[in-house]
Amino acid sequence: MLICLSASHKNSHFDLLEQLSVDAAAMGERIVSEHRALPGAPTLQGAVVVATCNRFETYLDLDAPFGRSPLPTVFAAIDAVSASTGVSSEILRDSLQLVHGNGVAEHLFAVSAGLESVVVGEGEIAGQVRRSLEQARTAGTTSPELERLFQRASQTSRGVKNRTGIGSAGRSLVRLSLELAESRVSDWAETSVLLVGTGRYAGASLAALRDRGAANVRVYSPSGRAARFAANHDILPVAHADFASVAASVDLIVTCTTAETHVVDAALLTAGRDAAAAPSARQLVIDLGLPRNVDPDVAELAGVELLDLETISIHAPLEELNATQEARAIVGKAARTFTEVAEEQSLAPAVVALRTHVFDLLDAEIARAQSKGDPDRRIEQSLRHLAGVLLHTPMVRSRELARDGEQQAWLDGLDALFGLKVETPAAARARDDIPRIAGGCPVGGDRMRPAAND
Repeated sequence: MLICLSASHKNSHFDLLEQLSVDAAAMGERIVSEHRALPGAPTLQGAVVVATCNRFETYLDLDAPFGRSPLPTVFAAIDAVSASTGVSSEILRDSLQLVHGNGVAEHLFAVSAGLESVVVGEGEIAGQVRRSLEQARTAGTTSPELERLFQRASQTSRGVKNRTGIGSAGRSLVRLSLELAESRVSDWAETSVLLVGTGRYAGASLAALRDRGAANVRVYSPSGRAARFAANHDILPVAHADFASVAASVDLIVTCTTAETHVVDAALLTAGRDAAAAPSARQLVIDLGLPRNVDPDVAELAGVELLDLETISIHAPLEELNATQEARAIVGKAARTFTEVAEEQSLAPAVVALRTHVFDLLDAEIARAQSKGDPDRRIEQSLRHLAGVLLHTPMVRSRELARDGEQQAWLDGLDALFGLKVETPAAARARDDIPRIAGGCPVGGDRMRPAAND
């Protein structure tokens, strides 16, 4: 069973998302470890954590035994997240939304396609989802079903990008922030810029700045990578000793580093103003980091304006209706296909049981024929051919009924015709208390609000 615990810009404050983004790479390992220590818990096959500037999500692959609720695993995962981030379990239960079963695929596919982003259709999220799977592989916390889920999500996001107008203009969080800065910038060619960070967002930020005509761009890296980034992109690096004075002298600061502490604050800019030969009288600071790269106290300084993720999200454009509808149709179809394959696989034990039953009878008849003499093995060949013909229609019907969600009809047929009683995991889940979670978690009142669409 697939489970997703989700917090995003749609249902959580950025302060909470900032706290949850800390040390996300190790979160999956901690969740798996916490679950293993849970007495008598169902087997947790895998965990993948997706943490971006606008969302925190944990995807779990749970092998729940018959009649067993997944809630102990859900709460164990929450406790692991709480231990890693310092956010109380009670706050997490109130904030995280639960998606399970067939809804998980559609949710992740929509997220990966950018349909749940601040800027609908933004392109960075697909890469972030892909890298989350790679991190889980490195940590050894993924599973075959999570692999299939995330790989299909990547394929779906490419299909949405290629077949719809979503993101066709290259809109992204970076470009939206610069669009919002347009009213504060009179001439991009004359604007001095300090880029803080050297990762993927830094490259996208530099490209977006150059598209607007910005030519005076320097880069600083808290981790010491500025020189290499500057050489690769033909800009000037800023040494650590010069960071404060340069930060205080430029017109625009854009931060997009993965540092988990503030790299720009009021104290830094104040010290820089004292040291700079010509401090800027009017500055715009754009903070694209999560956790925040910039302390909000910079906005208290005269002449400094802060544009952070929370502010940017408020000004996010409305969805392009037609393109979004087309994209959601693609996502829905992909999710149904994913589910159909899973449902077909859910009948695998029953299919094996029928084939075993038939071939056991076949082997017995072949042995009886051989005991009476079958020198040319013609009887054996005829019996094997007959068995294949007889099994063909039941196999086809098993796939058709599984795709229609009618597995039980096939199972009832096996019982009625052959006396084979096989209970699949899907059939068992129909008997347990999982459907009650879909209508509202039975533990904790309003906590763990289920989400149909993030």
